[in-house]
Amino acid sequence: MRKLTRAVAVTALVAAFAPIPFTASAVDQSKGYPGYCTSGTGVTVVVDFQQLGGTTIVRCNPQGAQGTGLDALKGAGFQIAGVARWGEAFICRVENRPSAAEQIPINGQGPYREACVNTPPAAAYWSYWHAGNNCAWRYSQWGVKNRDFIQGGFEGWSFSLNATADTNPKPRIAAVRPGTANEACTAKEEPKPSSNDPNAKAPDQGQGGQNPGQGGQNPAGGQGGGSPGGTGGGQGGGTGGSTSGSTGGDAGGQGSAPNGTPGTSGTGGPGAPPGSALPPPKPRPSSVADDPSRNVAFTGGENAPDVNEVLKDQSGASDWAPWVAAGAVVILAAAAWLTARRRKRAREA
Repeated sequence: MRKLTRAVAVTALVAAFAPIPFTASAVDQSKGYPGYCTSGTGVTVVVDFQQLGGTTIVRCNPQGAQGTGLDALKGAGFQIAGVARWGEAFICRVENRPSAAEQIPINGQGPYREACVNTPPAAAYWSYWHAGNNCAWRYSQWGVKNRDFIQGGFEGWSFSLNATADTNPKPRIAAVRPGTANEACTAKEEPKPSSNDPNAKAPDQGQGGQNPGQGGQNPAGGQGGGSPGGTGGGQGGGTGGSTSGSTGGDAGGQGSAPNGTPGTSGTGGPGAPPGSALPPPKPRPSSVADDPSRNVAFTGGENAPDVNEVLKDQSGASDWAPWVAAGAVVILAAAAWLTARRRKRAREA
């Protein structure tokens, strides 16, 4: 009986601690709609998996009110996961990519699996971009929670694998809403962060004229700069405007942690040591949007498998696990009762 009891106890523990899928979902069709936003209200969100493989997804968050980059991503229906240390300030998965079971070939260190515990490495992370309509994509200096999206504009997430500050891939969808190709880029430059305050936000830039502003010199701090990444508190610097009126650059890794060096934009990116010196942003000659005819194929994500089911398959979890655990507990209790009863009878005899 003791052996049976022990066996049942082991079974109960295994069932009770079996992997349970995260509370994630596939693209939430109740939020936003597939494709570009059809007007200047709301924001178009582009998710480009790049070397991870898979079709690029384009969806609209029709939210007319002001909102953060995180609001834009969620409001378009995307499922995300943040790292355990910083939460959704550092996004490590979009639509369950890269999954915990996925091996990522990082140059020089072999296969890597994203555990989403701490900030992702500089060689494999989701880079965060933004653009006004008919404007060039800009690598965000601010974190997804620290800046507001541009009404009528674009938010982009592009997976950066084995790239440098100068080669981080921008989304392969031009930031041009259909039917607006002849309109001018009207998004103002965003000043770079100059504080390591994790709660600081980018000043509201609106959608005024083409004045590039004083990118990089506005004291309204934030978490830009280039230290540890993920999609976190700051977006690793690089796209800040310059005082000469150029439109800023695409240098920089993706995001800095709250202990980063936000005042200096540059090439740090995820995993860069806090306090490291970073070079100035690389200037760009213009803010002309890419040619939409060069867009890669994209979808609204309607046929993507349910993320809960994917996680369940990857973890080996089963819908029957709770029932097995409950049954094992009942059997364990019954076995304990029978054992106690037999001992009592033995003493009485």
